[in-house]
Amino acid sequence: MEGSRFLAASAALVLALAFSMASAYDPSPLQDFCVAMNDPKNAVFVNGKFCKNPNLTVADDFSFSGLNIPGNTENRVRSNVTLLNVDRIPGLNTLGISLARLDFAPNGGLNPPHIHPRATEILVVIEGTLYVGFVTSNPNRLITKVLYPGDVFVFPIGLIHFQFNVGKSNAVAFAGLSSQNPGVITIANAVFGSNPSINPDVLVKAFQLDKNVVNYLQKLFWDSN
Repeated sequence: MEGSRFLAASAALVLALAFSMASAYDPSPLQDFCVAMNDPKNAVFVNGKFCKNPNLTVADDFSFSGLNIPGNTENRVRSNVTLLNVDRIPGLNTLGISLARLDFAPNGGLNPPHIHPRATEILVVIEGTLYVGFVTSNPNRLITKVLYPGDVFVFPIGLIHFQFNVGKSNAVAFAGLSSQNPGVITIANAVFGSNPSINPDVLVKAFQLDKNVVNYLQKLFWDSN
């Protein structure tokens, strides 16, 4: 009898935690919009931002111009991501969505393996040819596909994923993300370029690398994180 009561109480606790977490994760907005602003005067703090008085909102709070302009790919990975999140379009606040333009240089432009901790991503190729993929949680199955203009691919929330230009011309893609501020953690930068640095002995054992290689990688990624 005591065991049954314990199991029932445990189940009730798990359900309560599940419902509390569900209600705390990306709740639906309780008003039409909540335009983000930095000035707290006459504003309400909601979901990490202050809300502008709705009567003072203007069209520019909900718009952005220039996404037709290619991003600069003259960098180490030869790609560029132009992210339109709540910091670029204040009207996105509490709406749970954002947009990105991805530009890739020919013959190897790469958006390196990374994760979005708060968003699923759906990507559509507009120009060029991209090899894309993601890695599942343990036991780490790799799922990949080569995409051409008009093709769409989904990257589930929190999973490591990448895009790589395998064509001889520029590639362009657009991505929608299910968060006003999806965040990004580039794996190599986070591991080898953190500030302060992770103890090299940790990385030597984790990656089974020579310590000189770890030291080199930490210097290589330090300025790009």
